[in-house]
Amino acid sequence: MALSSSSSSSAPAKGVVVPVPVLVLSVSAAAIFLFFLLSSLSSSPSTCTCPVPTATTTVAGAEAYGRFGERISPTAEDVTWVKDQIEANGLRMQDNVLRKGINPRTRAQQLQDLVQFKGISHYEGEESSNHTALPCPGELLVEEHHSNYGEPWAGGRDVFEFLADSVHLSPDARVLEIGCGTLRVGLHFIRYLNPGHFHCLERDELSLMAAFRYELPSQGLLHKRPLIVKGEDMDFSKFGSGMYDLIYASAVFLHMPDKLVWTGLESLVNKLKPFEGRIFVSHNIKFCSRLGGDECTKRLNDLGLEYLAKHTHDSLLFNHYEIWFEFRRSKA
Repeated sequence: MALSSSSSSSAPAKGVVVPVPVLVLSVSAAAIFLFFLLSSLSSSPSTCTCPVPTATTTVAGAEAYGRFGERISPTAEDVTWVKDQIEANGLRMQDNVLRKGINPRTRAQQLQDLVQFKGISHYEGEESSNHTALPCPGELLVEEHHSNYGEPWAGGRDVFEFLADSVHLSPDARVLEIGCGTLRVGLHFIRYLNPGHFHCLERDELSLMAAFRYELPSQGLLHKRPLIVKGEDMDFSKFGSGMYDLIYASAVFLHMPDKLVWTGLESLVNKLKPFEGRIFVSHNIKFCSRLGGDECTKRLNDLGLEYLAKHTHDSLLFNHYEIWFEFRRSKA
């Protein structure tokens, strides 16, 4: 039959001797494989020749580097590369129109659904009270707090980059923000710094709720244990006696009476590292300019603070810039 004929042709007939060269090659290959296998098992581990990260490096232009020498903010080469990729792909700037994604509802509509169905899963009946271990208000789940700023939420990265570069920030530095709000800027510091090294004083309860119940969990940063304190009137008594490498206030002093600002500066001086530590205030220093140059300088000197410079920082992401004023503690 055809089937038996095919089977017999695929294997050597009984009594047929396999050619010697085939046996020799098979045995040789097996021997070589066994030799390399035994050699790999008996030899000691090879020494790693990977490059060892060097210590933190500082270069001209106030560029900051992290723990392993990587730069924090984009370089000129990074920007050039992005532009080249856009040009190479024939891309052009699209019209600035609102485009909706897979969820066509507005934040207000999403919030209405969250309130009505008591969650994003639309539980009904007996299961309508189901919730997670950390209940999150609907206003936060639709990220309404991202719209409460006068500039895009992404601008927080710009602030972080500028300040980190300016003070050559390292992960073991200690940073205090006055008025961190919903952590638009603070998230980036918290992610970069060692656990417990970011502190903040904030007065608004809704902002604090957004920080603790949404931003930190959503960014996977709860393990960084930032110290965020609800407080009024520039009271820093709950922050201990440690020294800070950087203290900053982004558009906060604008909304405070001059007297309160000076009170806060007086209480912060002894918390700033002498000479090396920095205080940065953004947008303007109305509390100082209204006094006049000489009077302001005198009051700063009385506090042990020295005005160093005015900086203009451009955003990489959108047409925007910020003005920053830099101070240091001039007395030990």
